Formats: sequence, C-alpha cells, structure tokens
Amino acid sequence: MIKNEWIEKGYIDEPIDKNIEIVKEIRQMCKDKNAIILAHYYTQGAIQDIADFIGDSLALARKAENTDAKIILMCGVNFMAETCKILNPSKLVLAPDLNSGCSLADSCKAEDLKKYKEEHPGYKVVSYVNTTAAVKALTDIVVTSGNAKKIVDTFPKDEKLIFGPDYNLGSYINQITGRNMLLWNGGCHVHERFSVDEIIKLKKLHPNAKVLAHPECKGPVLAVADVIGSTAVLLNYSIKSSENEFIVATEAGILHEMQRNCSDKKFYPVPPEISEGGLGCSCNDCEYMKMNTLEKIYNTLKYEWPSVEVPDNIRKEALKPIERMLELS
Repeated sequence: MIKNEWIEKGYIDEPIDKNIEIVKEIRQMCKDKNAIILAHYYTQGAIQDIADFIGDSLALARKAENTDAKIILMCGVNFMAETCKILNPSKLVLAPDLNSGCSLADSCKAEDLKKYKEEHPGYKVVSYVNTTAAVKALTDIVVTSGNAKKIVDTFPKDEKLIFGPDYNLGSYINQITGRNMLLWNGGCHVHERFSVDEIIKLKKLHPNAKVLAHPECKGPVLAVADVIGSTAVLLNYSIKSSENEFIVATEAGILHEMQRNCSDKKFYPVPPEISEGGLGCSCNDCEYMKMNTLEKIYNTLKYEWPSVEVPDNIRKEALKPIERMLELS
C-alpha cells in the first residue's frame, strides 16, 4: 500500500532490512517483473553498476524506444522519465524520486515558450531534450548536445529558429554553424558553475592533461577546452585517446564510467567556481541526479511507484519532435 506520507514526499522511504542483499534483490525483482533499469552517466556509481543500460539522453531515449520490458525504471531526472513515457505510453514508467527535477528544464515553462512563440511568428522551435513534456509539445524538433549541430544543419540557412532553453549550448551551436538562432536564456546550474580559473589551476598541476568540456558550459570554458561534446562524446574520446590524463568539465558522475573503461588513465574533475563556505571541493555534482539511490530503487520496484504519467494530449504532441530527432539521429 502506498502511504500518504510517501505521496507527499514523492518517493518511498520505507526502511530496508539490513540483512537484505539489496543489489541482488533489485536484480531479482527486475527479472521477476520484466523490468529494465536505465541510468544516466550522472547518477551514482553504484546505480550505474546495477543498471541494465547507462548512457546520455539520446542513448537512453533510443533504449526506451526499443525495449521489450514491461516496466522501465529511469534513474536520472524527471524529463528523462517523461521521455520514456512519451515513447512507451502502454508501459509502466517508474522514477525513484519525483523530486529529481532539472534546473535547465525549470528555466523554460510551457506558458512562457507559448507566449514567446506568439511574439515571434514564423519561427520554428528547436528544444533541447532537457525540457518538460509540455515544452516538447510546443516544439518542432528536439535535440541533444550530441546531435544538436547535425539537426540544426538540416534546416535551410535562412530558417528562423528559436533554440532553448540552454543559452550556452545554443550559443555554441550558433558559433559552429554560423547561425543566428534566437536563444532562450536558460542554463544548467552544474555547468554554469565551471570557470576558466579552476581549469587553469588544474592545468598548472597537470600540464599534459587534455581538457574535456560539455557544451552546456560557458563560452570562456569552451574556449580553453581541447574537446567539446556530449557525455557520450567525452567518454568515447577518453577511451580511444592515446592521452593518459584528462581534466573533465561536466557533471562528475561521468568519471565513474571513464575510470571503469580506462583504469590506467587519470581523470581530474573541475570543481565549481565557488563552493559553499568559500572552500573548493573536488567535483561538481547535480544534486537532482544524486537523489537516485539504491534504497529508493529497491522500494520503487517493490511497490511499482512512483509512476510517471504524461497527459495524452501533451504526449501525442511531444512525441512528434522526439520521433523527428530519433529519425535524424
């Protein structure tokens, strides 16, 4: 039975017997219930280790589209779970914690985008995947950081485009495509905290390290990067590169997979520019991603809640730009 206090909290906090082998039990429930666990690279290492599939936003969307599982448990943030539900309306989509939001998605409300579109007739909307289902429903095509350039390049050069909500990513795409898209003024609270000063400090300590940066970072950070790309691009580069040291300017969760694939290489996370108390810390974490825990996953599978729902009228409209993205990717 789902308790009222759990509903109010947005997750199940039932204590788990200390004698239970939680990882073993989670995997057994997945087998018994025909459930699949999808996890983003930014979640805790322990969650990535038990997931059936880990990836960036595009890879997770592709996996969600093609899975035969009856239950999809998305360990990430809410817009990712919504995307799973949009692609799989008949499946049960679960999220370990409904409070796992996204500062970037929150920076663009559907009502605000609707008004902005009305103020700019004739413009098509290119929306980053880090948006709510309601925003996707107002969108012509969805993009990820990995395929944004490729998809923007499919539009005629004189096409009037609105790009949102990530200003930094949009600015980067404008720069490398020669476009002049109108940019929504949104940002990721994690990537906004990176600074050139912190990278320079790390460079002095590790002069041979290559700087890897996510395009959600600010322009000055991208200007000093050796490689710019999505989490998947940065991961693949670190694996295939002959270099042995890397300074990484993206959410620190990706280091788990980098280190797992390259145990002989060294990775240095760029800390936030200013941490709480004015003291530097070793990494830059997304607190929303870290809301996913093994305990919550266990309880979510046990009770098959919290489930993620998308109103059918919104789902149908949001599906169109996502399908267009997947076709072009």
